[in-house]
Amino acid sequence: MKALKITLALMAVGYLVSGCNSAADVASHNLSKAADSFEVTRRVVFYNGITGEYMLTVEGLCSLGNWDKVKELSITCKVGPDAYKKHFLGLSDNVTYFVEQMEPSKASVYHYRVIFKPSTILPNIDMQ
Repeated sequence: MKALKITLALMAVGYLVSGCNSAADVASHNLSKAADSFEVTRRVVFYNGITGEYMLTVEGLCSLGNWDKVKELSITCKVGPDAYKKHFLGLSDNVTYFVEQMEPSKASVYHYRVIFKPSTILPNIDMQ
């Protein structure tokens, strides 16, 4: 019985420790959540790696596409209280991009950030 209790206690500790992330991982996750909620000002620059010239710059409260296809990138930017613009960009062997966060943002390193939006669970339905 004592061996079973020790085994269960060790399993519980192992389970708890295996879910731990570094402070940097938690902060990075929380910053990404903030950016996806249009709370972080970013500058996205596309440039030609051969000529070294900038081709396009997108700046503002922007979120990068999370489920884009290979060699594609979508950027959605908030431009007003309920107004958004979405850009689709193709990448090639010589065209790449980098994203710069323009201002520092507060991010907890102790707690994950969870955003609950009831409107996404119960959306408005447009009838045509």
